[in-house]
Amino acid sequence: MKPIQLFDPASSTYTYVLFDQLSREAVIIDPVDEQLERDLATLQEYGLKLVWTVETHAHADHITSAGRLAELAGARTAAPLGCGIGTAGVQLQHGDTLKFGAEVLQALHTPGHTAGSMSFLWREHVFTGDTLLINGCGRTDFQSGDAKDLYRSLTQVLFALPEATTVWPGHDYQGRSFSTIGQEKAGNARIAGKTEAEFVTIMDSLQLPKPRRIDEAVPANLSSGLRQDADGVLQMLPSPAVGAHQGSYAGDVSPELAWQWVQAGEAVLVDVRTDAEREWVGFVPGAVPVAWKQWPGMAMNPEFDRQVREAAAGKKLVLLCRSGVRSIAAAKRATELGLEAYNILEGFEGDPDSNAQRGHKGGWRRRGLSWRQN
Repeated sequence: MKPIQLFDPASSTYTYVLFDQLSREAVIIDPVDEQLERDLATLQEYGLKLVWTVETHAHADHITSAGRLAELAGARTAAPLGCGIGTAGVQLQHGDTLKFGAEVLQALHTPGHTAGSMSFLWREHVFTGDTLLINGCGRTDFQSGDAKDLYRSLTQVLFALPEATTVWPGHDYQGRSFSTIGQEKAGNARIAGKTEAEFVTIMDSLQLPKPRRIDEAVPANLSSGLRQDADGVLQMLPSPAVGAHQGSYAGDVSPELAWQWVQAGEAVLVDVRTDAEREWVGFVPGAVPVAWKQWPGMAMNPEFDRQVREAAAGKKLVLLCRSGVRSIAAAKRATELGLEAYNILEGFEGDPDSNAQRGHKGGWRRRGLSWRQN
């Protein structure tokens, strides 16, 4: 079984999708922001449920889509502990494993390109990021790089794997797709047959230009490509606390109270997630879909205004989103329109034990509370 290999021509980055054939649970390694739609389409084409986004390191040449995939597809985020990607839900150390269905992905700490860089072992495949490339390796002259560390990662960790292990690199600039540990041990121009001193001399003499997007990419990638709120929740919009929206709203309510109001006919449940999130993560039974799409600097969305007024129909509104961030912003806007609007606390996550995916009748939950359509 092979991974799905995807390519971003702008950064020459390889993204990999691995999946369990029975459960269809999937992992994506090193996703690229500009390729988000492609990756979502790939998941849909193969009928996969994304459960993990994984980074090999904090990239300097592109911005990750890990945070956006977490928001849209309901995946969890994982990254190497030593990379400082504080928004990743799981901070990986050497030997840690991530499960997807019956499959297991193992983390191998391979520092040198950066101090936290990791490779990932799956079956007879190793995903090497920028640590080991085809007939090359990652640079070591910035972002906590260290040539001696890289030499040890290559010779003592990666080259200790069986020679038949397939090498899937994070980049290639000459159209090559994969190699093997045996091929790289025997013929890699930078490392094969070299002493540590010889390798360090080679790396110190490269004189490579600064990555074009490093000043933009590294800070963004330290937060999974997104900003985060005070609780560390990934979000597609900045927190209202930083002044993205002005005004107030009727208040925050628990999911229990909100649902009591809805069942009593006193309130309308409004789902302000995007259409893509509802399609990929699941639908909330009984909720009126009114997407909140305002981004900083944009004018107010007249379509939201129209739809939320129609949804209210003289009742109070209780609004939800996945993390509880956009529902606050939307509640403030609804209040400005003269409506009685409440934010439902803490956000919601799709119930993996239901068949709510792709619009099927099922359940929705918020930290153990299940709302089910009978």
